[in-house]
Amino acid sequence: MQRRDINARNAPEPAGAYSQAVEVTGGTRTLWISGQVGVAIDGTVPADALAQAKLAWASLIAQLQAADMDVDNIVKLTTIVLDAADIPATRAARSEVLGHRKPASTLIVAGLANPAWKVEIEAVAVA
Repeated sequence: MQRRDINARNAPEPAGAYSQAVEVTGGTRTLWISGQVGVAIDGTVPADALAQAKLAWASLIAQLQAADMDVDNIVKLTTIVLDAADIPATRAARSEVLGHRKPASTLIVAGLANPAWKVEIEAVAVA
């Protein structure tokens, strides 16, 4: 798989740690990961957004590993937060996991299926 992060010169710069587009060539497998939420294996839901984001990332990484992939394979993320005030916490958790990696990304502030959930993260990965 070859990957190229794209930020077109005749479009605005990304507003954060992401690429405006990601081109993948030679990929043979695509993994579409459903939204992962901040729920622990025992079903508990932490009260704060940072803890929920870390759990969501842990679940997302588990899905990647089940497909013999890792965070380097992520080409697109969608993050949904319940409250805009939780964006810094979700970005901190993302940065902790992704480091320098900058997949294409969308951030949405909207309601989630369970009112206890503060964050949901879905991804597309290619290997």
